[in-house]
Amino acid sequence: MAGMFETGAGGGAGGNAAFKKQLNKVYKWYTGGFFVFVIALAILEQLGLSREWIGFIFLIATIALYAGIGIMSRTTDAAEYYVAGRRVPAVYNGMATGADWMSAASFIGMAGTLYLTGYGGLAFIMGWTGGYCLVALFLAPYLRKFGQFTIPDFLGERYGGNLPRFLGIFAAILCSFTYVVAQIYGVGIITARLTGVAFELGVFLGLGGILVCSFLGGMRAVTWTQVAQYIILIIAYLIPVVWLSVKQTSVPVPQAIYGQQLVKVTEAETRLINDPKELEVRAVFKARSDALAEKLKDPAVALAADKAAAEKTLADLRATNAPSADIAAAEKALADLPKDPDAAKAAWTRAKAAADAKTRPLNGMPRHAAQFAGDPNGDAAAQKTFNESRRNFLALIFCLMVGTAALPHILMRYYTVPSVKEARQSVTWSLFFIFLLYFTAPALAVLVKFEVFNVLVGTPFNNLPEWIAAWNRVDPGLLSVTDVNKDGILQLNEMSIGGDIIVLATPAIGGLPYVVSGLVAAGGLAAALSTADGLLLTIANALSHDLYYKMIDPNASTARRVTISKTLLLIVALAAAYVAAQKPADILFLVSAAFSFAAAAFFPALVLGIFWKRATGIAASLGMVAGLGVTFYYMVTTQPWLRGVFGVTSPVELWWGIQPISAGIFGVPIGIAVIVLVSLVTPAPNKKIQELVEHVRYPNLKMS
Repeated sequence: MAGMFETGAGGGAGGNAAFKKQLNKVYKWYTGGFFVFVIALAILEQLGLSREWIGFIFLIATIALYAGIGIMSRTTDAAEYYVAGRRVPAVYNGMATGADWMSAASFIGMAGTLYLTGYGGLAFIMGWTGGYCLVALFLAPYLRKFGQFTIPDFLGERYGGNLPRFLGIFAAILCSFTYVVAQIYGVGIITARLTGVAFELGVFLGLGGILVCSFLGGMRAVTWTQVAQYIILIIAYLIPVVWLSVKQTSVPVPQAIYGQQLVKVTEAETRLINDPKELEVRAVFKARSDALAEKLKDPAVALAADKAAAEKTLADLRATNAPSADIAAAEKALADLPKDPDAAKAAWTRAKAAADAKTRPLNGMPRHAAQFAGDPNGDAAAQKTFNESRRNFLALIFCLMVGTAALPHILMRYYTVPSVKEARQSVTWSLFFIFLLYFTAPALAVLVKFEVFNVLVGTPFNNLPEWIAAWNRVDPGLLSVTDVNKDGILQLNEMSIGGDIIVLATPAIGGLPYVVSGLVAAGGLAAALSTADGLLLTIANALSHDLYYKMIDPNASTARRVTISKTLLLIVALAAAYVAAQKPADILFLVSAAFSFAAAAFFPALVLGIFWKRATGIAASLGMVAGLGVTFYYMVTTQPWLRGVFGVTSPVELWWGIQPISAGIFGVPIGIAVIVLVSLVTPAPNKKIQELVEHVRYPNLKMS
């Protein structure tokens, strides 16, 4: 197998054909071997192998596999390290791009978002898929013709000078770092579930798997590892969904039958909205919300009263020699009280928001088939809600489309193919491999919701399945259940479930053997690792190739450049793991923020740089600064976590009701306008650059 990663560098079409044939053979054996491995583990589970051991075996075996490919692909050759020698066949580049794309957000978060938001979650599928159409039409083939190693490299060559290159480096690091934090966060969740270790330790365990691939062999190692990871993740994603489909409908094609299950989910929603027990639970949460509202009127007085009551309760228990467990609980309750009125106000505000969500039907979720919130034919408030909901849906699609077309770690993949023709073919294969998962995610969300509404809800608390307690141990914020009305029966509004665990919990929800849960976790790990590899490589290459080699030391040797890239990769990876361990925000917001950053910073400069020879370097630089600046400003002033980080206390003011997740909707048009206007009032690029742009678009034109 080691030889596979060494051959094929030359020999023209014949050499490429032989290389591809060898790849086909190796990956067929790999896929067959993986099936045998899973079947063997399933047999061992039936013979009594513990769940902890199954989890450890999946974790160790898959990371060892990726590490092995990384070791076999190690290189210090610049072309191999940065662009895999430009010899990756289109179908395998498409598969690697699919894995690069199938991040923790796609694999873990997307079906969960569809579960929680219904129709609204389709914006992610339409936006991300549409983005690849933009890549195919406007970027991939033209960037391949320019022939650079990275996106900042393209900006430096196209616009001339170091300023556009430096801004490209900054923007590439900003959006890639934001994105990689989300991936490592996902790695922590999955590793903790597989092995039972603490989330923070899981982050750093998974980091080892990320580093061993990208650190040793750069793009060559990452490419062949991502092909292996795609095979694992797509198998892992499809098996439990097909199983649920067979269980519920006896049809093994979930994509074809989830429509009829959606009808049943809609019926269940009507039943749960009017269920007396659900109304009872919602009333309890309404009372809690009202009590918290009273406390928030004067937090200092309320906190003093709570503290006095807790101290009296503890003193009474001690005076009556109550059981030690009761005394310990009272001590904990006293210790858990907020430290001061400001802390109390913050804590009670969060608790009130959570209680308010629980006062709404269906646990605060919209009806799954409802297109938008509000009512276009209702009162003024309902019409306003409807219009803002629809506006946000379209804005999110726009940001995800344009962001997809501008993400540096995705565009880098099209530098690795042998020709412009294969760059176009790569995009087609990418869309196909991504389609397999995206076409399945809506079905998964509906089938899981059917299971929760019709099987889980109504179950006695003492008969709840084991997976609920297991996920509660991983992170109570992801899954928790509380018998609010004390009737011993689980109601929908008594369960809090995070979207990030829907996919990972699907096998357990469907009653599958634990080995399938391990398989899905391994698939999620493959998705997060594959994307993290590409992102870390993008950051390290931007710093070593574009900053150090192109701007600081143009005479640096190849070995020195690659060594610096590896060192920087390690530093960036550790920094990202540290940030992820702080649990900064949910995966989907982090990922979507990266898309808005990429859209605003890169899309105007890339597209105008390719299609308008009059675009100038100073205009591109100002356009990138303006677009990224507006996007970042809007996020900082409107997104709760970022407001806290930057200490923003002014009231939130949304522009036209657009949520911060879609901040790029403002940055992209501003970036385009600035580039166009400044280009028209500054001297045109030199003749050589203009001819290069013409030649890239029209290769039959002769350059003077």
